[in-house]
Amino acid sequence: MAQRIHLIAAARPNFMKVAPLWHALAAAPDFEPVLVHTGQHYDANMSDAFFADLRLPQPEHHLGIGSGSHAEQTGSVMIAYEKIALADRPDWLVVVGDVNSTAACALVGAKLGIPTVHLEAGLRSRDRTMPEEVNRLVTDAIADVLWTPSPDADENLLAEGVAKSRISRVGNIMIDSFELVRPAIEAADVPAELKLDRGGYGVVTLHRPSNVDDPAQLARLVDALIEAQRGLPLVFPVHPRTARRLRAALFDSRLARAGVTLVEPLSYVRFMSLVTAAAAAITDSGGIQEETTYLGIPCLTLRDNTERPVTIAEGTNRLVKPETLAIELELALKSPRPVRCPALWDGKTAGRCVADLRRRSGPSKLPSAERGPLGFAADAAARHGPIEERRRASGRSSYRRSS
Repeated sequence: MAQRIHLIAAARPNFMKVAPLWHALAAAPDFEPVLVHTGQHYDANMSDAFFADLRLPQPEHHLGIGSGSHAEQTGSVMIAYEKIALADRPDWLVVVGDVNSTAACALVGAKLGIPTVHLEAGLRSRDRTMPEEVNRLVTDAIADVLWTPSPDADENLLAEGVAKSRISRVGNIMIDSFELVRPAIEAADVPAELKLDRGGYGVVTLHRPSNVDDPAQLARLVDALIEAQRGLPLVFPVHPRTARRLRAALFDSRLARAGVTLVEPLSYVRFMSLVTAAAAAITDSGGIQEETTYLGIPCLTLRDNTERPVTIAEGTNRLVKPETLAIELELALKSPRPVRCPALWDGKTAGRCVADLRRRSGPSKLPSAERGPLGFAADAAARHGPIEERRRASGRSSYRRSS
């Protein structure tokens, strides 16, 4: 019987990371992927369109959580997903990224004794004022298997005392997503729709609370974008959260008067059509730092830190402040960095995930008692509790789904 795998999707980056894995699992006779959409992003362009772009089916379970404070979202997801997990208990639970739903569903999985995998594990900004950093730390601490994208992620986990047997470096799943829909991206011509010259504009995305929720910081960013616009025309697909903040302060009209092209949020295919033809990207997003490194496009990240330092060490990314954006943009365009695409950023990550899951699955693959469940070292097993014992206590004694 095929093993049933719950894949949790909540926000835009989650959809892109889940899609290649869903397709790889669906093609494998021994696995049955099940999409669970928490509804953390509920705008159609920020959610439904991504399912269509990435050829995903409608979710089997939709929690419909919506907006709220961090506590409200996390608690609501836990309550709703626990009901799903009890009624439709999976053999494995896969959470992705670093949003509230990631940590919430991982907590449910840990408490119910469901073997839980974190895809894109080990990334660290070392800034706990970022909600995403707290989610990453919590999820990695309680997940049973940690799928990492790069060597620095492995090193972070090992430094935190994680047993090596819990870690599998699989590569960057975002690159799989891009390659999955590359033909559609190349066919879309969003720059032409917006009357933009290919290679003659910059793409802007801003959404992090530290940038858009503080009125003073938002004002600095608006001033910086207006200055940058003088050297390179900018197009700004505006995240709903950011749009509200800009409207409230009348900053949207300031940007428009300065010549910045403001557009509604775009689907993944249309957004990447815009990015692939851009001269540069200005962002506070983690995913765009990765995509621009893969594409060899200069990226200016408006943050004090990044959980993806490999995009600086080997890629096109630079950390900048609002006051230095214009000059850093000019430098990046005049002196682009040589790009050495990180290892395993090759569009084959989903296949490595399936292979690792298969290696860790099934009664015949269970390691000896000395090594602990799933190959954990003894200290990790003691810390997390034996998987099989937890499953028996919750009414499940095998990795395979009960008939």
